[in-house]
Amino acid sequence: MTRIPSLMMMALAMVLAVLGATAVIAQQPDKYAVQVPNGLSLSAFRGYEGWEVVSVARTDEVLKVIVANPVMIEAYKSGVPGNGKPFPDGSKIAKIQWIPKKSSEAPFDVSVPDRLKDLFLIEKDSKRFADIAGWGYALFDYDSPSDTFKPNGSGVNCGTQCHTLVKAKDYIFHPYQKR
Repeated sequence: MTRIPSLMMMALAMVLAVLGATAVIAQQPDKYAVQVPNGLSLSAFRGYEGWEVVSVARTDEVLKVIVANPVMIEAYKSGVPGNGKPFPDGSKIAKIQWIPKKSSEAPFDVSVPDRLKDLFLIEKDSKRFADIAGWGYALFDYDSPSDTFKPNGSGVNCGTQCHTLVKAKDYIFHPYQKR
């Protein structure tokens, strides 16, 4: 008879462990559940972490990796924007920016990402963003203590002024780099 209660106790312990793990997972914030007021949502860029690299860049302040969704990559590979054609609707690009630091391991002078700084997003939708050349923009600052993104600014035109400098390239600075 003592065997049945101990089996029941083991089963109860397993059920409680599963419920506890589920509760912990449910409390973790969804990083995609953020949106620039009156602007783009991060959820529309779900999976950007696995998108193909378009280009990399460095300023004095940040290291940048520019990635694009399959729609935009296909357009790049077909010659856009160099062939004079615009990127198709549905094109999305994400610029992931880090504060750099000097590598303490490399035997040569090289900067590597240190802290994630922000995420800059661009989406092509010629109907939704008709008044800003078909492109919507969003900037999300990374908050390290909470491991979340926070919108920086409002609306979808935060990148419009800067990107007009490359109007001839359908408002996109970075070409698809040869590999």
